[in-house]
Amino acid sequence: MTGVAPRRGPLSKGNGEQSATISEADGVRYLHLGGTPWVQGAMRVRSPRALELEYVQRMMVWMLLREPARIACGHAVQLGLGAASITRWCHSVLGMQTTAVELNPSVIAACRAWFRLPRDGPLLKVVEADAAHWAGDARRARSVSVLHVDLYDHDAAAPALDAADFYADCRRLLDGDGLMTVNLFGRNARFERSARRIAKAFGAGQVWALSPTRDGNAIVLAAKSTPLPERATLCARAKYVESRYGLPARKWLRLLPKAASIITASPRRP
Repeated sequence: MTGVAPRRGPLSKGNGEQSATISEADGVRYLHLGGTPWVQGAMRVRSPRALELEYVQRMMVWMLLREPARIACGHAVQLGLGAASITRWCHSVLGMQTTAVELNPSVIAACRAWFRLPRDGPLLKVVEADAAHWAGDARRARSVSVLHVDLYDHDAAAPALDAADFYADCRRLLDGDGLMTVNLFGRNARFERSARRIAKAFGAGQVWALSPTRDGNAIVLAAKSTPLPERATLCARAKYVESRYGLPARKWLRLLPKAASIITASPRRP
């Protein structure tokens, strides 16, 4: 979820307040909910695999905490499908086992029809389910390597799931070296409150935040156990990510805090 996109009429429109609607402008296709102008996701029509929105690119900041040879290893999960940008990237570009969890069936249908979302296969599964219930299933503990959380309603007022218990469930999903990124964009959301809830679940010193985008998207990075590497290592990895994947990773470094963490919290409960 990001700011307002230009509207040039819907390509498709469902019935109901939160049905998916589509608009296009300057070669970019946008996903909205319920007819609102707030952007749930975007895709450049001629480059469907590229990550069009800046905040979605920043959701990939977890790549800096992995050795280059291990970036594409493991199971990537997205809570909130949006326009399927992260799903396409993890599945088609990185070649990871990929799962997307989306509550709204019209969003899934729109992504299949208009946003080049592949059909389910051996490495891809799209699940129509409530993200809180899916994340809270103890049978999925330690089954996820990289978790992307981008959950907003059609009004973009605040994260749809933002409770401390939810973030604790997210941590439980992750394997030993698991990483999570969260988009905290919201007109009424209080960034510090949400960030502290994440830090309470993951522990002080295991949560970092990038400076907000111009549209107000603040991306938080949390690690289950992986420490933030030394600056020289981060610089080398950023250079690799830029050359290999074309993402502005060196810019991410300028947006990350130089200290171990800018977020403090009470020690995580066992």
